[in-house]
Amino acid sequence: MMQICFQIGLALVALITMVGFGDAVRADELVIQRSVIAEGDSDRDWTQARTAIVPLENRSFVFTTMSRTEKVGAHGYHDVFAVFGDRDADKWTQPIAIESLRRARQDDGYEVVAGDLCPIWHLPTEKVLITGKTFNFADGTKENILREQVAYCVFDPASRDFGPLHTMKLPQQDHAGHPIIAPNAGCHQQVILDDGIVLLPIRYQRSKTKRIYVSIVARCRFDGKTLEYLDHGTEHSIPFGRGLYEPSVSVHDGAYFLTLRANDGAWVARSSDGTNYSDHVAWKFDNGQPLGSYNTQQHWVTLGNRLYLVYTRRGANNDHIMRHRAPLFLAEVDPQRLVVLKHTEQVIVPEDNATLGNSGVCRISDRESWITVAEGRVTDGKRKGENNRVFLVKLRAVE
Repeated sequence: MMQICFQIGLALVALITMVGFGDAVRADELVIQRSVIAEGDSDRDWTQARTAIVPLENRSFVFTTMSRTEKVGAHGYHDVFAVFGDRDADKWTQPIAIESLRRARQDDGYEVVAGDLCPIWHLPTEKVLITGKTFNFADGTKENILREQVAYCVFDPASRDFGPLHTMKLPQQDHAGHPIIAPNAGCHQQVILDDGIVLLPIRYQRSKTKRIYVSIVARCRFDGKTLEYLDHGTEHSIPFGRGLYEPSVSVHDGAYFLTLRANDGAWVARSSDGTNYSDHVAWKFDNGQPLGSYNTQQHWVTLGNRLYLVYTRRGANNDHIMRHRAPLFLAEVDPQRLVVLKHTEQVIVPEDNATLGNSGVCRISDRESWITVAEGRVTDGKRKGENNRVFLVKLRAVE
């Protein structure tokens, strides 16, 4: 357990800003404001930065969880930290290690740490549920993806405690009778229903030898302490690449929407109940052209009765960026046709010789959402040796 002694207005450091990122930019329908809330150092980067709001009356605040990560390699995950800010996110603390989420050696010699975390406010229990996955390293060095599990932690605003790392039990088999192997809920986006049920996107393998992922949305019960699997609906995959993975779900105008990553593209589906989805289709613009997002996440934003997608893509003078993971785009989605409206596309974080693929969305209100994203790969190219930055993008619907 860990207690964070935090009071808004105390022990805060000034918000880190940079030229061109502190000013608000107004588009046709949105006001966009960018800032930098944290920086890495010469030893390690911050990655998987995602934010939650604690909207309690008279003591509302926000915090962002971030993983301390090796500068080279894909999965060099270490301890998890948090930065805290006031309701307007004008000032933030220095990063604080979450003791219960430190990387730890197990009796079998594996080092295990939580990662790809996504925090979200759970109103019925007045707790923040932090869901993700476990990373498992044999002898502290060699990652074993077959040991991955759905992981979660609970933050209690009343006590300022981050609870211990837990894992959620799933059935041994899926609806098709295949084994559920190495399930995880990393880099996703959840939905909390009015009755407190959590719609949790999960991916898993059906084979120990073929790394082809299947994605589902599970209904889970959360009582403020324990996250319990109840059931899940349709199972989505494709028979090539690594299947469909890193799913994210959102609700808009009474319908549910699921976006899914694939090696060579991105896919989308719609649901009326939150767990059973239509056949997944490839993401396209409304002009029929492929979206061009591939091998990275997409996430949802709902603002002012409109549905938006956050993504990266090819074709943006960004061939020098790994997997074309910058700039970070936002565009409106037609929820009936399941296409991205090309004329609404805008850059929300410009490309600056670093990747921007692992973003997260925090819904503040019906008219405001925040996107947090950490730079990656600043060890290469023009910015080699520079510290990476964690950006906060505030999106407000025009009144």
